[in-house]
Amino acid sequence: MNQQDYLSPNWQAGETRLVCVERWQETHDVTSFRFQGAQPVKFHFKPGQFITFLLDIEGERVARSYTISSSPSRPYSLVVTVKRIPGGRVSNYLVDNLKVGHSVNVSGPAGAFNLIDIPANRYLFLSAGSGITPMYSMSRWLTDTQLGSDIAFVHSAKAKEDLIFHEALLKMAQRHPNMALLYSLESGESLEARASCEGFSCFDGRFNLEMLVKAVPDYLDRTVFVCGPEPYMQAVKAMLQDAGFDMSRYHQESFGAPASSSASQVEDLDEIAGSTPFMLQIGDLSTPLTGEQTVLEGIEAKGLPIIAACRSGVCGACKCQVLSGETESSSEMTLTPAEVAQGFILACSTRLKSDVTLSLA
Repeated sequence: MNQQDYLSPNWQAGETRLVCVERWQETHDVTSFRFQGAQPVKFHFKPGQFITFLLDIEGERVARSYTISSSPSRPYSLVVTVKRIPGGRVSNYLVDNLKVGHSVNVSGPAGAFNLIDIPANRYLFLSAGSGITPMYSMSRWLTDTQLGSDIAFVHSAKAKEDLIFHEALLKMAQRHPNMALLYSLESGESLEARASCEGFSCFDGRFNLEMLVKAVPDYLDRTVFVCGPEPYMQAVKAMLQDAGFDMSRYHQESFGAPASSSASQVEDLDEIAGSTPFMLQIGDLSTPLTGEQTVLEGIEAKGLPIIAACRSGVCGACKCQVLSGETESSSEMTLTPAEVAQGFILACSTRLKSDVTLSLA
């Protein structure tokens, strides 16, 4: 690190250009990418937050959010970890095409699921699959900056070869006596795993309350952070609710897949069968939407520019303003009370209840 690095400006918000300086395999289907600024920069973000990649794929502008898996305690680079998934347009594009030396535009950082906005004294991290990425960033930050933090980290995976960050987490847990690392493996490999590695506990089968009680007896006294596939998070939430957990200390992150259908498929009124459409008006353009379709679908049907990264009401990228009409939203996570009062919505999580006039500005 030279003197210029110490004098590097801070990046805290907005769009910037990153250069891939390293990539490596975490598992057979998970790849990590390390980025530095195209110009020297120090990255400031909250552990658990994400950035949004702004890509051109086959001539189409595409935005997708990925958690920063590195820690803000190591601010001169960002690491993003991507899992290849069947039909995953952006994830598979990055894995197949993003090489060392290539550059990308990103915006951010963003996300309320982080350790700064959600303070706690004792932590319980529950993750499955690639949902481990924010938990890894959080754990790294805690062990780098707050020695003695009480962390219980329970990760679920199909098999031992699917354990992301395993070696790094194992070393972290071995260095920090107040960090407990535990796994549940659906394949039933716990005996083999225990024989081949030390420093963590392992359970057979799908994660359940019995495992949690054995692994983390004081789980009711901790603040819980959950991230993983939607069915996993639904099951964990229901499990904790049934166990009498104080859900005010329950926090989860969710990134939904892009919608499989578009309002462009039902743009003509005659194609909307069995439903009464509302009209979405944006400037001089209008499109019909049923009460089941999102505002985002209407915007995209008209080809209007909007960043829709998470598509689940988490990132806040698709914020826009209702000028007239009535809507119903399932998420206002990133909006302030003042913005809600002014009519701002998240397009991905909002549906029409009447004809609506919208502003994207």
